[in-house]
Amino acid sequence: MQANFVINLGNKSHVPIISFSATSPSLASLRSPYFFQAAQSASFQVKAISAIVQAFGWREVVPIYVDDLFGESLIPYLTDALQEINIRIPYLTVIPASATDDQIDEELYKLFMTVQTRVFIVHMTMSLGSRVLPRAKEIGMMSEGYVWIMTDTMTALWRSTNASAIDSLQGILGVRTHVPKSEKLQNFEERWKRKFQQDNPNITNAELNIFGLWAYDATFALAMAIEKAGTANLGFNKTNISASGVTDLETLGVSQNGPQLIQELSSANFTGLSGDFHFVNRQLQSSVFDIVNVIGTGERNVGFWTPENGLVRKLDLTNTSTNSTSKPKLGPIIWPGDTNLVPKGWEIPTNGKKLRILVPVKVGFTEFVDVEWDTISQKAKSIKGYCIDIFDAVMAKMPYGVPYEYVPFATLEGKPAGPYNDLIDQVYYGNYDAGVGDIAIVANRSLFVEYTLPYTESGVTMVVPIKDNRKKNAWAFLKPLAWNLWVTTASFFVFIGFVVWLLEHRINDEFRGPPAHQVGTSLWFSFSTMVFAHRENVVNNLARVVVIIWCFVVVILAQSYTASLSSRLTVEQLQPTVTDLNKLLKRRESVGVQNGSFIKGILLDRLKCHQSQLKIFHTPEELHELFTKGSANGGISAALDGILYMKLFLAKYCGKYTTVETSYKTDGVGFVFPKGSPLVPDVSRAILNVTQSDKLMEQIQHKWFYNETVCPDFDPSISSHSLGLESFGGLFLIAGFASLSAVIIFAAMFLYEQRHVMLNSETPMWERIRIMLRNFDQRDLSSHTYRKSDLENRSGHVSVQSIGIAGASPNTNSPPSPPSYSNQTERDSEFSVNQGRASENGDLTPSGMSSPRRNSIELGNTNEPREQSL
Repeated sequence: MQANFVINLGNKSHVPIISFSATSPSLASLRSPYFFQAAQSASFQVKAISAIVQAFGWREVVPIYVDDLFGESLIPYLTDALQEINIRIPYLTVIPASATDDQIDEELYKLFMTVQTRVFIVHMTMSLGSRVLPRAKEIGMMSEGYVWIMTDTMTALWRSTNASAIDSLQGILGVRTHVPKSEKLQNFEERWKRKFQQDNPNITNAELNIFGLWAYDATFALAMAIEKAGTANLGFNKTNISASGVTDLETLGVSQNGPQLIQELSSANFTGLSGDFHFVNRQLQSSVFDIVNVIGTGERNVGFWTPENGLVRKLDLTNTSTNSTSKPKLGPIIWPGDTNLVPKGWEIPTNGKKLRILVPVKVGFTEFVDVEWDTISQKAKSIKGYCIDIFDAVMAKMPYGVPYEYVPFATLEGKPAGPYNDLIDQVYYGNYDAGVGDIAIVANRSLFVEYTLPYTESGVTMVVPIKDNRKKNAWAFLKPLAWNLWVTTASFFVFIGFVVWLLEHRINDEFRGPPAHQVGTSLWFSFSTMVFAHRENVVNNLARVVVIIWCFVVVILAQSYTASLSSRLTVEQLQPTVTDLNKLLKRRESVGVQNGSFIKGILLDRLKCHQSQLKIFHTPEELHELFTKGSANGGISAALDGILYMKLFLAKYCGKYTTVETSYKTDGVGFVFPKGSPLVPDVSRAILNVTQSDKLMEQIQHKWFYNETVCPDFDPSISSHSLGLESFGGLFLIAGFASLSAVIIFAAMFLYEQRHVMLNSETPMWERIRIMLRNFDQRDLSSHTYRKSDLENRSGHVSVQSIGIAGASPNTNSPPSPPSYSNQTERDSEFSVNQGRASENGDLTPSGMSSPRRNSIELGNTNEPREQSL
């Protein structure tokens, strides 16, 4: 008020007004062209104060300021600076300048008994501060765990107070404008002390503060301005006011030299006793601040704050590195209570007040929170549940004691007082200290409250009924293999049969005979390898290699088919009726949602589900009833909820439902606290200690979920799909390569044997091919199989000749015995032909021997079935 009055006088008379003690930021808002603020504005120090708070990790502070323009003008700037770094101000303490000790005690007791914050910023005159701080010490607010920070006015003047007030300042931090040391300043202080001691011999230890230095520099700046402006026009122009009743102030003249003085003062720029002295918009500019720690009757400088570098331990004005307050860059500090341990910045109030923990009232799924209500007293008889036990265990792990009590979020009848969002609002408004229950961690809720770490598994799951398709498909045995694998397998059976016939036809009588017989034998041999029932002998080594490799392929195919069929028949017992939520919603089917669940918002907002498609359930029994009705009869086709709820539901109805994974994620369930609550970090650390204790968590879970059974979850990624050709391509490649290699080798050997036919240029090409095909159809008599048979049957052949020569046996015309017949037919026929050729050439055996032998052989040939070439 006084400053405003003087400033108005300067405006009227055009006389510059220079103030070296007015630091209120509100004075700059007057925008007077004749007012010069030769003291730094109090608003400049708020950055330094907020940097200290941020450096030590304190989350909340409480300003204590004087109830006048000086005190109030700083608070908006301080609040903005703290909010920029997410520091909360839960409470403001205002003390009148003329407050009595009782009034001061009343305000301090409010802080001491009800407020958790233990970090206080004091902004008031030293005369009031010298009364407030001793009262705070007497109450116990200057003990260990408290933090007090003084603004620059008190820091500059605290030495001038009485001894009792100084004793209450121990451990306090202060912010003060930095005055650079200089020889000029040292000489001036020595002269000032001598002069002050002469004028005040009874006052000792007097020191010159920053206000005295600003006064000296302001006087020096004014003197320089007057010298530059000159003294020729120092008079005033009188105003022409002749009316009666005019005050003396209204008759003030207008300075002739005022505008020139303003111009010279605005351009003043020099190094004074307080440092660089120059005005910007008629206001002294911000400089460096000292951070001091009051110890005993003195103080210790623990650091500095600069606009460029923030908090620094040592002052280096040439360093302009990026401002960083991630770690305290200050020297060692002695805190209140004579300790060097950094206070955590908050404590549970000491008036015995307990934290009021709000808990939801649940109708169903009471395993999480179960509130037993007394309708007569309209109070809760007991509050228990899984979430309650977890919170109790967490509080037991806290590094300090935290008294608390549970308060049900219920009506007088014991019914739920509202959805979970309303419970969140109560914590946000500060009506309760925390919220405990099955409260899901959701992004939009985190805008109003602060969550701890989750203490349960996260995620949203969908529960659907189970269908069994095993008896509805008569062709289920074909599903284990894909159609391309069936076709490839069948083709390879035919191909392998052909390859074995090709390799065995010339040397193995079991692969000879009429064409139909040969085709049937080849296919029979190939397909019988599925069950390893083939009985035909394989005598060709190449064919043996092919058969061995093919049998290996058949074993792999058979085992895979068996495993896939078994898996398919088992998985289909748990086949869900619904696997895609979006398709379900497009079919306008209904979905179940638990009462008060945040999932309702997901369905309505993100999936654009219609309100009529949502069915609310409260208990597992209601959910089962909705499933039983079905979506067509007012029920549901699927239900969405948190994993824990659905596990409880499946524990009761495990054989009828299964879960399907969804793409909607949550961070689990946690506890909620007001924004900026200092309890959150410690509670989160305690949650980690509890959840990582397997024994403790097992005890709590067994207590509340003891009847939980393990129900198989449906995972589409492991469902029984048909096996495709891509899974066995390597096996077929090996079998095909081996078979083709055997055919190529066999063809090369056969062509080499028939080279005399191939190289006969006199015979046409088609005739040569026909001859080779006819030769291929004939037995390979050079094969070891036929040479062995010839040796074994030669004795039988000789006995037949003897019978023909003697002619005395009555069975001369009868066919040969079966062994002789089967092994000698073609060879005897060939022998007869050779004999005929020999007789034509005159190369006959004796007449007595030749005719009977030929007749005997020809008799046998007449009864032999003729082989047909392919």
